[in-house]
Amino acid sequence: MVNLNMSVSELEEQARQCRIDIIRMLAEAGSGHSGGSLSSVDILVALYFNFMKHDPESPTWEERDFFILSKGHVCPALYTALARAGYFPVEELMTLRKLDSRLQGHPAKNKGLPGIEVSSGSLGQGLGIGAGVALGLKIDGRPNRVWCLNGDGEMQEGSIWESAMAAGHYRLDNLATIVDMNGLQIDGEVCKVMNIEPLDEKFRAFNWNVVKCGGHDMADLLRAYEEASGCKDKPTAILAKTVKGKGVSFMENVAGWHGKAPNADEAEIALKELGAL
Repeated sequence: MVNLNMSVSELEEQARQCRIDIIRMLAEAGSGHSGGSLSSVDILVALYFNFMKHDPESPTWEERDFFILSKGHVCPALYTALARAGYFPVEELMTLRKLDSRLQGHPAKNKGLPGIEVSSGSLGQGLGIGAGVALGLKIDGRPNRVWCLNGDGEMQEGSIWESAMAAGHYRLDNLATIVDMNGLQIDGEVCKVMNIEPLDEKFRAFNWNVVKCGGHDMADLLRAYEEASGCKDKPTAILAKTVKGKGVSFMENVAGWHGKAPNADEAEIALKELGAL
């Protein structure tokens, strides 16, 4: 099993390494999603290396927690977390988006990559899957938890709110969604494309517990995960404030980096900023 006792400084170093992996993967592939992958790294590192119950040596372990990546386009962040946790060789990361690779541009369960619970990428579907898994676990009397990662732009999808209504109705306190609140989507600012605020009040109206945290603050993320796990009779929405493109100066808060990979020169600059060169 993964050591779930990493210190905050160890988690921060792990996240830095994951960001380096992401830049290298995307530059090698020549395509992919930079901004959201970089904004969600800390969320995933805190979850996989200090909190979530899982075992890379036994990916289908019956007592594991389930992780659903609803915003499947940021799979480079998930792939690097899985590889660094020991699910598959780190060297395989460089096959991202290549023919016959297990690391598709969106997670594909049929490719046999360990740690992938569902194929995802059609926005708005992951929370419904997570609610279904959580309800099934409740019916079976099992203690496993379900964690889902959504994007803030994804909150514009109607299916999200159908899922939220069902999860609140069935009091799925074994379910938590983490919303990557980076404020940007492919068409620009979330608030201008289709305003989702007040998001906290909307979740509460659907009988959810709401926790706010800094999405790049490891200690604050761990606090939020503890609060979610301790909540009874309600699912929890963790609203994590992040920066799109976090860690690379020319990518930060730029919507144009939503679905764009760095070229060789840009990758070199990014890797220098991340301390890899």
